[in-house]
Amino acid sequence: MRTIFIMAAVISLALSTGVQAGDPIVEDPAVIDPKFPPAISEVSIDSDGERMNGLVYLADGEGPHPTVVLLHGFPGNEKNLDLAQAIRRSGWNVLFFHYRGAWGSDGTFSMSNAIEDVASALSFLRDPKNKHLRIDPDKIALIGHSMGGFMALQGGANDAAVSCVAGIAAPNLGAISLIANASPELLEGFMQYADQLRMLKGVSGDSILTELKEAGDRFDVLLLAPQFAGKNIFLIGGERDKAVDITVYESLVAAYKEDDAINLRELRLDADHSFSWHRITLATELAGWLNESCR
Repeated sequence: MRTIFIMAAVISLALSTGVQAGDPIVEDPAVIDPKFPPAISEVSIDSDGERMNGLVYLADGEGPHPTVVLLHGFPGNEKNLDLAQAIRRSGWNVLFFHYRGAWGSDGTFSMSNAIEDVASALSFLRDPKNKHLRIDPDKIALIGHSMGGFMALQGGANDAAVSCVAGIAAPNLGAISLIANASPELLEGFMQYADQLRMLKGVSGDSILTELKEAGDRFDVLLLAPQFAGKNIFLIGGERDKAVDITVYESLVAAYKEDDAINLRELRLDADHSFSWHRITLATELAGWLNESCR
């Protein structure tokens, strides 16, 4: 009788909180594979002869597992590792790494280098020498936040084998008009901010602005739509975002909706740039999308 009462209480609590037993977003696994348990593996990724620091969050079980490359923004203070943990509990490996010149990785940071670094990370995951990481090389998705969202879109467009890309508060770094029309105060604030980013080697406000101006259409993610034909794209925007205005999200959604060949999912939240009060929602939506559309 006591056992029945306890079970009823647990079920009642689950129903009242909206959480289901075994929900990987908010609950630890009840059972793990003793031979192949969840783990973290430190990795070193070569990108044009320079070393990038990374971690692979290994999913439970022998695998091979589908794998997410989780890309951080500029400079990467918000690393979204809560998302990495939730996605891993949902059955995916997650690779998190620092671009060249960022947070102790070798080399110099630039937007162009970071685009190349994403390609290097994909090559690393597909290398047969890394099969001990339980990776399914045919099922790799890109998820990025802020500048990382831009990198994810660029990486997905440049790699035909990547079929799933999610951009969270992704900027359009090719929208030169945004730079040209920015107020002097806004530009000065950005310059001062970039100048003091000690975690990014070789970066200054002037170097970043010069690179964006010179790249032009090469960085315009609105123009990537034809390269996303047949792919699953998930765009997420925050209505209170002060770093990447919601109109940027709206322009991306509108551009990709025009192409019927793109499998587009969109999510607009009452959120700031870091989605500070929507972390569970963010994890739930991303894990659900991955398991529904990308396995």
